[in-house]
Parts: sequence; structure tokens; C-alpha cells
Amino acid sequence: MDRKRAHLADDNDENGGPSDKSTSTPRTLTHPISPPSKKRRLPDQPASDDKGKAKAVPDEAHHEAPAKTQHEAPSSPPKAPEKRRSPFQLTRIRDLPPELNKDTVTLPDLIGDPLLSECWEFNYLHSIPFLLSALDPDVRPLVKIHIIHGFWKRDDPRRLALAADAAPHPNITLHTAYLPVPFGTHHTKMLILFRRDATAQVVIHTANLIPHDWTNMTNAVWCSPRLPLLSSPETLPPNPLPGTPAAFQTTLLSYLSSYPRSVHTPLTASLRSYSFAPIRAHLIASVPTPSPPHSPSPVPFGWPSLPPVLRTIPTSPGIPATIALQISSIATLGPTDIWLRQILFPALAPSDHARVKWKVIFPTPEEIRASLAGYASGTSIHTKTQSAQQGKQLGYLRGMFCRWDGGGGRDAGRGRAAPHVKTYVRYAAAEEGKGEGGPRVEWALLTSANLSKQAWGEGRNKEGRVRVASYEMGVLVWPGLWGEGKVMEGVFGRDEVEGEGEGVVPLRMAYGWPLKGYEEGDMPWVATKAYDEVDWMGRAWEGWGG
Repeated sequence: MDRKRAHLADDNDENGGPSDKSTSTPRTLTHPISPPSKKRRLPDQPASDDKGKAKAVPDEAHHEAPAKTQHEAPSSPPKAPEKRRSPFQLTRIRDLPPELNKDTVTLPDLIGDPLLSECWEFNYLHSIPFLLSALDPDVRPLVKIHIIHGFWKRDDPRRLALAADAAPHPNITLHTAYLPVPFGTHHTKMLILFRRDATAQVVIHTANLIPHDWTNMTNAVWCSPRLPLLSSPETLPPNPLPGTPAAFQTTLLSYLSSYPRSVHTPLTASLRSYSFAPIRAHLIASVPTPSPPHSPSPVPFGWPSLPPVLRTIPTSPGIPATIALQISSIATLGPTDIWLRQILFPALAPSDHARVKWKVIFPTPEEIRASLAGYASGTSIHTKTQSAQQGKQLGYLRGMFCRWDGGGGRDAGRGRAAPHVKTYVRYAAAEEGKGEGGPRVEWALLTSANLSKQAWGEGRNKEGRVRVASYEMGVLVWPGLWGEGKVMEGVFGRDEVEGEGEGVVPLRMAYGWPLKGYEEGDMPWVATKAYDEVDWMGRAWEGWGG
């Protein structure tokens, strides 16, 4: 058999590869054979609601069932407690069977509502035809669409392609983000939606707005509840407490103020008219520094935004926790671990970082070869190991590396759907690998931010300022947001906790548990490196520049 050489388009996040020019990835099978003896077309729709369509579940579904009152008639049957659902949802994987797509979400679930009137779409990569295809066809030409991108060079081919695709559609407006720092990107992945029923919604996710990311790559979504229109605008408190709706709104408005006036002026004016009271989450964002002169921010961004809120979250006293950094790109961090040990790790564990077990979940070449799209999945996943400095970085990261597919205990059903999702999760170490339940979660962050100085910021300079290069957006949750005494537990293959679970907030897991460290000979996937060993579809990999 002649081996085919793969040299595919890139969905690069921060590491400087080519941009995505493809519109889809190959349809594959659900069992890992190479080459496949027979191809069959898998069902496109997961098993979910009675219409065969996966539903996005906003936070209003997470509310507890109302308690019984003393005025209820004695003959009234007792109400079963409403099951709480995960605040994070996984995106549907096209080539996995329905049983592995339970409770998952698609792009049409997010923006396909015929009541949608306005869509603000923030992202790194965009496909206008793909975006339009997800809208309800009856209102497609009527929805006001604003696309915010970071292609600031006027001759950037990606900017020119966006302009060409937008030109036939008078309802689409393009906006260019402010990017003052070299190597910075507009990496945020967010939707702000307005509907004709006088509600608004914020959606934070991890997928580029291209078919590749919504097909066979693992991504995740957080949806706010539908935010109701206020009878009159409310004044925000000056220093809202972390985790409160006011803190969420303040951070969002401050983040939006870093954009050109064509974005922040109309959008912030609209958002001030809605109530954020139903939200149970805290925003963690990054914006490039220096910020524009018109946008002095009252809240911190980048890694300095972490300690003020993480210090308020209860953790297990006296128990060394595990914090897992699960990312799709690792940038150049330096030949020593100074930035990790002195900057990022203390920000993620401000009270006990020296005692935390640190894990970095990143796929191996073997896992990329076995993924549904084979080597094509590797176009979205980046690190480098070829230079001497990169080799030193690999040396201090190696002891922390864990495989994407986990250790074979609790299966998340995403082992063959390569990761584009990014999560930072603190686990109670006493729960690691024990019992039949899921791991105990102390807090969880879903974000666009990879493991990089561009995303999180460098160390403070002599003036005490932190240099950040990129726009990022994430959402942080912890059990206390749902009430005193609640615990958060990882769940697998579904968004609900098994059994009654009245005191448990479930968190949908994207990777298997317990974590499985790299074995001898394991290496991280490197997209710039050539691989002669073929993937399950019989393709070798040239690597960029190969």
C-alpha cells in the first residue's frame, strides 16, 4: 500500500503555523483499525430530545427545585428533586455514536433560534458560510451579525477572505480588535446573543468558528441563562464580590472596553439593560497591554485576575490538591521553569502552590494517529521540542505530562476526539483514583487560554505592570456558587450526576480518570516534526517545513 503524506491546514492558536483553509475533516469510523476494512456512515444526530436534536442547557436548568411550602395540599404528590446539570457541556462529535454524544451541543443549538436578532461573534478563526449555515434559514438574512477578529494587517489573507465572504451579506459587520503587542492574537471564543423575546445570552466556548473544530475535535461550551431585560438600568457596585452576578457583569463590560468604540459602545450599552442575576460563574479574561487610552480597567486581567477569586474558594485543608492544566498548545515558556513556578502556579494556587501536584494533559503522537481525523487533528495542537531551549522546556514539563485518553478507569468517551478544549481544574487529591464516583472538583476553569505567556502574561516589570499579548476569555465555577455545603463531582458520558445527588454539582469531564502520566518513551505531539509512522488512515506526516 502506498503511504499518503499528510500536510494539512492549521488551526493554530498561538504557535505561528499556517491558518485553516479547509472546510471539513474526513468522516471516519468509531473503531481504531488501520487501514479500515469497510467505511460506514455514522448517524449525525445524537440521542437526546424527542426531536433528535441536542440541546444547550443554560444555567437556569441548574437551579434547585423549589422547596415545598406549608400551604401545599396534603394530597399533592411529592415532587422529585430537579436534577442539576453540568455548567460545562461538550460539543457533539460527528463520528461518534449517539451513546457517546449524550447531552452534547452543536453550533445550531447555540445560534439556531428563530428568535435570534443579533449575534456578536468573537474568535480567532472564522468561517462565515459555516456561521450562516447554523442560523435558522427563515431569519438568516435578518440577524445582525458582528464578527470580531484580530487580523489587523490590511493585507492579511485571512482578513481579505473574511471581507470577501461578508461582502454579499449586508447584515454582517466586521470589526478588528486592538492588538498592540507582537505575537498577540485575538484568541477569545465567545458569543453574545440578543433575542426578540427581550432576552440576552453570553456563551463562552473553546472552538474556532470553523467546521474542523465542530466536527471531530473535543471542545466545550458554557451557556449563561437567558438574561431578562431590566425595567431600568441598574448601577453596578464599585467592588463586587467574586462569584456574584455583579462581578461577572463588571468584568465583561471592562473586557469589552478594550475593543474599538464600534464594538464596546453599542454592546456595553445593550448589556447594561439586562439582568445578570441568574448567572453562577466568574469571568477570567485577558486583554493585551497596554490597553487603549479610552479603556482604563477597574478589574485585573491575565494571571493577576486569578488570586483574588481563588483565595475566596474553600479547599480541602491539609490535603495536597491536584491541579490539571489541560490545553491544546504550549508556547515557549523558557529554558527553566521560573515562569511556571514563580508566576502561573502561584496564581492558580495562591495559598499552597508548593504542595500542589501539577499535571499537564497533552496528547502524544500515538493518540493523534488514533484520533478520528488522524494527523489532521494535529493541525490544532501545538508545542515544539526541536531546539536546545525547547528540549530544556520538555525536560521540566516531562514529569507533569499526562496522556489525553486517561488511565482507562472512568471513560469520558473522547479518547479518539483530539483535544481543542482547554480546562484548568483543581481536584481534591484524596479523591484521586478512588471509589466508583467521579473525582471531587474544588474549582474548574473553561477557557480559550493555553499554556503561554502571551495568554496569561509575563512577570511584573519594575513598574509592577504585567505584559499580556492576547485576548482570552474563560469562565470559572466552583460548588459554592450553588449554595453552602454543595460539592462538585466529575461526571462521565452525561451532564447529570448519577443517583439523587441533591448536594452534588456535576461537572462534565472531557478526559478519562484517573490521569495517566507519560510512560518511558512517550513524547508530546509536535506538529512541526515529521512522523513516518502512519495514522489509522494510512497517512504519514511531513511536518511544517518538512
